Amino acid sequence: QVQLVESGGGLVQAGGSLRLSCAASGRTFSPYGMGWFRQAPGKEREFVAGVRWIGGIPYYAEFVKGRFTISRDTAMNTVYLQMNSLKPEDTAVYYCAARMNYGSRWSDISAYDYWGQGTQVTVSS
Repeated sequence: QVQLVESGGGLVQAGGSLRLSCAASGRTFSPYGMGWFRQAPGKEREFVAGVRWIGGIPYYAEFVKGRFTISRDTAMNTVYLQMNSLKPEDTAVYYCAARMNYGSRWSDISAYDYWGQGTQVTVSS
């Protein structure tokens, strides 16, 4: 079993930055990739960014391109989401997830096998 634990959320003013971390523990961890999703109140969970574990190739939702950066540290079994130029509409609970297999789109929630508990990000105007 794999456990994912997010950290780094909080309250920030518009235009500010936050860095989210997601640490994986459990069995030998070798996913195909990791992803970040978010869910705002009353809205569906949506894809934010993903990264291949081997090679580090990133994938982004259009609405975060140029503002967010996903990265991973394979030695630490940790994935990061650097969020810059935050907007009030970025307010949501952010979840990290691990996908063990290739095949589905990065934005496909069903492609992910393990999920963290989420961390709240609140951006004030």
